[in-house]
Amino acid sequence: MNKILASVRIALRALKVNRTRSALTMLGIIIGVAAVIAMVGVGAGATARIQDQIQSIGANLIMVLPGSISSNGVRLGSGGVSSLTEDDAKAIAKECPSVAAVAPTVRGSVQVVNGNSNWATSAQGVTPDYMTIRDYSMMSGEFFTTQDVDAAAKVAVLGQTVAQNLFGDSDPTGQVVIIKNVPFTVSGVLTPKGQSPSGQDQDDVILLPLSTAKRKVIGGNKANAKSVNALMVQSAGPQTMDQAQQELTTLLRERHRIQPGEDDDFSVRNLAEVFAAQETSAQVMSILLGAIASVSLIVGGIGIMNIMLVSVTERTREIGLRQAVGAKTRDILSQFLVEAVTLSLLGGIIGIVLGLTTSVLISHFANWSTQVSLTSVLMAFVFSALVGVFFGYYPARKAAYMDPIEALRYE
Repeated sequence: MNKILASVRIALRALKVNRTRSALTMLGIIIGVAAVIAMVGVGAGATARIQDQIQSIGANLIMVLPGSISSNGVRLGSGGVSSLTEDDAKAIAKECPSVAAVAPTVRGSVQVVNGNSNWATSAQGVTPDYMTIRDYSMMSGEFFTTQDVDAAAKVAVLGQTVAQNLFGDSDPTGQVVIIKNVPFTVSGVLTPKGQSPSGQDQDDVILLPLSTAKRKVIGGNKANAKSVNALMVQSAGPQTMDQAQQELTTLLRERHRIQPGEDDDFSVRNLAEVFAAQETSAQVMSILLGAIASVSLIVGGIGIMNIMLVSVTERTREIGLRQAVGAKTRDILSQFLVEAVTLSLLGGIIGIVLGLTTSVLISHFANWSTQVSLTSVLMAFVFSALVGVFFGYYPARKAAYMDPIEALRYE
């Protein structure tokens, strides 16, 4: 232990002799460590952001949409025919054991007016189960009830974006808004959810009872008054997603009298699979950024090797004198190896500080979430030490196995 401490002191003295050269040598390690920490932090922040957005969509969510259908040999596009109904939703909730809740929905664009303020937004007709499926909570007021849906009550729940644009900072609960010349009483405001993974503002919405939206705002299908635009389905748990998807697909094919071999007139989207792919992409990006940044560490290590070889050449007579007075091969080896590792670790420490600072600056100026974990900091620090060992070994070995007589003769 004493020998190691003595070697460290000798190494620090040697580095002080050529401070500018030592600083320039450490620069590669500093930039490498800082880049690794900052880039891994950016990647981790992106992954965390996607995870938050996935949670905001709702847990265990399956979407059922009207699918493509053929009519007289003409293949209509997805959603070309309203093939889903409220009765389909009731049947799925009743007959599919793996399904926890179902909410039929209709959607349309509307202009909402409050006094002199107005706002164009998306109106959705839903049932109370929609709140559970989408994991909504109320910032103020209450969500409408099943009785409101049955009675086609003229009540509305506002997203925060709509509430902010119509009422500013005041609470709109109990106030009246006009939608297509129909007055609606605001029953509450939803807790903000932010952007969806596709970049849409989830708070720019107004929710209405399904029956009210069909009769008074969006309008229903004249051919089938019970038709809906989509079914939001929540499975009983993450493990039952595939089972729930299979059960509802089988049930809808039976209800729609689709024969074996015929195409479905609906489409089922398991959002967990879509979001998992996005999350995987973000993780791959994080690894890729870290790998690219690691190249800087290797370049810094080559710089250390180069400078240490120069140092060995400059101190050839010193090496010869130490060998002449009894220094062993391992003593010379450890001296120069410790010097290389010390140089690398000092660069690593400064790089960690610079990397953390860079992460904070990226979050502040680029408005991009970064997450720096203790693991990434420790890995960067350990890797910088390993760079010192790896690239410092060859110069140290060259010094240790130098011929003492030739070393003393060196001018």
